[in-house]
Amino acid sequence: MTTLTHAGDTLTRNALAVLQPGFDGTATVPDWVRHRIDEGLASVSLFGRNVRTAEQVAALTAQLRAHRDDLLIAIDEESGDVTRLEVRTGSSYPGNHALGAVDDTTLTREVAADLGRRLAACGINFNWAPSADVNANPDNPVIGVRSFGSDPDLVARHTAAYVEGMQSSGVATSAKHFPGHGDTAIDSHHSVPVIDVDRDVLNSRDLAPFRAALAAGTRAVMSAHVLAPALDPDNPGTLSRRILTGLLREEFGYEGLIVTDGMDMQAIAGTYGFERGCVLAIAAGADAICTGGGPSDEGTVLRLRDAFVAAVRSGELSEERLADAADRVRALAGWASVSGAAERSGGAPDTGIGLIAARRALTVTRGENYAAPVTEAPFVATFSPLPNIAVGDETPWGVTAELERRLPGTESATYSGDGSGTQALAAAGTRRIVAVVRDAHRHAWMADALRTLVAARPDTVVVEMGVPQSAPVGALHIATRGAARVCGEAAAEVIVAG
Repeated sequence: MTTLTHAGDTLTRNALAVLQPGFDGTATVPDWVRHRIDEGLASVSLFGRNVRTAEQVAALTAQLRAHRDDLLIAIDEESGDVTRLEVRTGSSYPGNHALGAVDDTTLTREVAADLGRRLAACGINFNWAPSADVNANPDNPVIGVRSFGSDPDLVARHTAAYVEGMQSSGVATSAKHFPGHGDTAIDSHHSVPVIDVDRDVLNSRDLAPFRAALAAGTRAVMSAHVLAPALDPDNPGTLSRRILTGLLREEFGYEGLIVTDGMDMQAIAGTYGFERGCVLAIAAGADAICTGGGPSDEGTVLRLRDAFVAAVRSGELSEERLADAADRVRALAGWASVSGAAERSGGAPDTGIGLIAARRALTVTRGENYAAPVTEAPFVATFSPLPNIAVGDETPWGVTAELERRLPGTESATYSGDGSGTQALAAAGTRRIVAVVRDAHRHAWMADALRTLVAARPDTVVVEMGVPQSAPVGALHIATRGAARVCGEAAAEVIVAG
């Protein structure tokens, strides 16, 4: 139990310490962030809006660290489709689904360590990754290629390898989304998903990778805004004392940091209210509040600070629970400030391991109409679904840029909705068609477009950059298992080489 002195000042400092807010800007840390650090803020978060180049991020984090060396600087850098550090170019590393398909834990460990060195060189010491979710529902709209796969044992061993690799670089990991977000058909950015299976299924499937992450020494676990009635029929994971304290702390014996998923997501903010949801999360056993994906202003931080102070004074939140949460944040900040120092000074050499992994993850199927590789500038038809909120819409994906580099004159267009296949045929003319899709099995219009193209042009090349659930079609079908830049590069190599 934490002993409190100077109650007012300590209470305010603890209320700030549990927040992990974002801010706007790429060149200069706002004055309000500096002031709140002086008053007790122990963490900040970086998002795509803060990133231009690696060198620029390093300069930005150096400003923060000059103000307070033991500061947690967090980012949501899963690699693959979800990248913040390379938000404008696409990731240099494939994501979890590609690594799971290769199923070489040494490779997963090396990729995570390489990414960790790159983060550390930028001054980042806390990564909200890896996703430890088992993608049990192929129609899952938000996890998909962010998961290592649908087999719990495979997901468990690669989650552990990722944790070991990244933390070897001095960057703390956060296995997510506890107790599991894989068996959902709803995105918690929009509303509260329900995983309605019994405890035995949760134990053997969804919880297994988290036990592996704990055994591997993960420094943090991120909660899910998901309702699992077998664990708690009334509260989603982020707000559930039964799940965060009863299961994770007491049953699993976990002593590290518990951080929430973004509290501005509608599953929480739209259901319980933003400020109240944050108070309920700390009361349930969370230690750190992720707030900066949407709101990124000083007013948000002050409102949340005041909400915690008011909740303590009203008796809704115990002062001891808030102090314990703040102490856990400071403890992780202390570990990260020491563990990441050597990597920050050593830099991050480019090993090329990301492209190596992306190449190994490809599945290439040559159909009966395959005759030759693409050697002249093709027409690339990209069939794009609505963007996954976790991925965002800033990051480029596909194979167009890589084919343009290899075959100058390559032309392209992006399509969506009914009739897309007919539109693409008309635009392509006589050029060879390369059709790029993402989770074709989840979008009837996309599957129809492929059928239209392949029926009219049997030499069509198809590149599936999502979860490859549909049967391969086309003269050449390439499954990349993710839309990272290196996945597009690996696919382009095959398209032009055959």
